[in-house]
Amino acid sequence: MSTGIRLENIQVGKTAKDWEEAIQIAAQPLVKQGAISKQYVQNMIDSVNTLGPYIVIMPQFALAHAAPCAEVKQSDISIATFKNDILFHCKHDPVRIVMCLACTDKTSHINKLQKIAEILMDQDIVEKMIACKNEEELYSLFQDK
Repeated sequence: MSTGIRLENIQVGKTAKDWEEAIQIAAQPLVKQGAISKQYVQNMIDSVNTLGPYIVIMPQFALAHAAPCAEVKQSDISIATFKNDILFHCKHDPVRIVMCLACTDKTSHINKLQKIAEILMDQDIVEKMIACKNEEELYSLFQDK
């Protein structure tokens, strides 16, 4: 069962000054392709500012998302790994991987989350993701799942 993540939605070895910039960077492929608007990126940031760092779902891994809305033109996923530690000021800090999830409706949201959860069941997957040297290497991790 694949997440459906595409190679062009993967970025490896990025740097960000803070968690807000990390979300912006991770979402960039989705904005570039027109899957989401810049407003949806702001919605993801606003969600963390309002609700706290609930998106940091495990050590080193954040799943950035916001409620389905008109700013999501097409359901999609992007992911970025970071060379530097990103602090969300929570117990799972530091974060080195930010995945962005954009869904047009609540149903596809649940289906994609289930697929992501299955991948994250592999206890070594986060370390494997961080160790990837390029986008193709990270892409191949998702194809094996």
